[in-house]
Amino acid sequence: MMEQFKNALFYTALGKYSIVTVQLLVQAVLSRILTPEEYGIVAAVNIFLVFFQLLADFGLGPAIIQNKDLDSEEVNSIFSFSLYIAFGLAILFVFLGYPMSLFYGNDVFIPISRILAIAVFFYGILVVPQSILLREKNFKLVNITVVIGASVSGVISIILALLGFSYYAIIIGNTAKAFTLFVVFYIKTETKISLRFKWAPLKKIFAFSRNQFLFNFINYFSRNLDNLLIGRYFSSSALAYYDKAYQVSLYPNQVLTSLVTSVIHPILSDYEDEKDRIKRVYLRISNLLATLGMPLSVFLFFSAEEVILFLFGGQWDGSVLAFQILALSIWIQMILSSTGGIFQSGNRTDLLLLSGVLSTVFNVTGIVIGILMGQIEYVAAFLVLSFSLNLIQANYLLLIKMFQSSLLEFFKVLVKPVYLAIMQVAAFWLLPELPLNIFLSLVVKGLVFVSVWVVGLLITGEFKRLKLELQRARAMK
Repeated sequence: MMEQFKNALFYTALGKYSIVTVQLLVQAVLSRILTPEEYGIVAAVNIFLVFFQLLADFGLGPAIIQNKDLDSEEVNSIFSFSLYIAFGLAILFVFLGYPMSLFYGNDVFIPISRILAIAVFFYGILVVPQSILLREKNFKLVNITVVIGASVSGVISIILALLGFSYYAIIIGNTAKAFTLFVVFYIKTETKISLRFKWAPLKKIFAFSRNQFLFNFINYFSRNLDNLLIGRYFSSSALAYYDKAYQVSLYPNQVLTSLVTSVIHPILSDYEDEKDRIKRVYLRISNLLATLGMPLSVFLFFSAEEVILFLFGGQWDGSVLAFQILALSIWIQMILSSTGGIFQSGNRTDLLLLSGVLSTVFNVTGIVIGILMGQIEYVAAFLVLSFSLNLIQANYLLLIKMFQSSLLEFFKVLVKPVYLAIMQVAAFWLLPELPLNIFLSLVVKGLVFVSVWVVGLLITGEFKRLKLELQRARAMK
């Protein structure tokens, strides 16, 4: 298993770091060409695009990964079913622009929906081929393809933005990405398009995919209701500021957490009946993510202005305070993002669904309170509170319900990371205000963060433990 993890992590790291690099470069350019109002329109329509991607997935992807006994004929039948689903959703998305225009009070969503319907179709039919590659643990091909897709999207978006295509630049770029991903995944697998499909393979994965889909469906609203309501009751620019802050707060997940979480299910699904093994892996992952995440949250809280203005330019100063608040939850989101794969690996999507329901209750409550208070910063603050509550409920379901253990085991792995975070708070609190420009200020704070983190690792003994983990991994090569 360790060898599989190492190979998976290597190619996933290569893919994730490359994707984040591409995204940051593209966003840095586009954010200086397009206005917050134009970004707000894209953010508004993306809410619905993500929802239709969720419907198109239908929980089929994780179900295919989990069920190792599906043969090629059964997989092709599921692929044919997904083809019909994707086509139907694409047609529906064409007409979605009309209610969207009424909801937001802007007719621009009518032509936008017609273009993005193409993306909906291709995102729908790439689910099965991509899941086959993940089940086969072909992380190299998957990650290289995703990087290619992001690069194609970025180049097209920048060119069209320079030519004056406004928000259509990002929309057309996203559509090109969906097409690129499907073409490569389809060619590299043995899936075949057929107009006929059998119900038997679908029944075979129904229980798993049903719970997975319901979790995704519920989780969607808890994760996107903020953007939906901000776009409706505030303004396009307010939505753009908030969305930009939220997206930047997710970058640590993309760079750090997703390296592990994207391979948890494909690898640990082979050990479904070995709950103790899965628990040990989860606790080690949680400790590692907290060791990285807690100090990082402190650093980004104290460096929010430098990060936002350096990445996107002075016109995005409206995102600074919201990002500063959301930075406090980064370590929580990092750990929470790993729980889904653990539930899936233990074949407990029923608990995953329950966790999703509780998460939605907390998140929706926090978002609504923030909206009623009338500022995006309040939305961010109450989301941080809801994320904290979700960390507790998710680990209660994992440690007590799934592993028949105790929450104390989870909190124990957080003790030393808390010490590391306290050291960061003290360092930045004592750091004097320096008369430097944005870039130099960010560099100085970055050096302080790294220095204090390394010293903290040495003092707490975490450096020795992490070194030992690395040696164990090498020994199992």
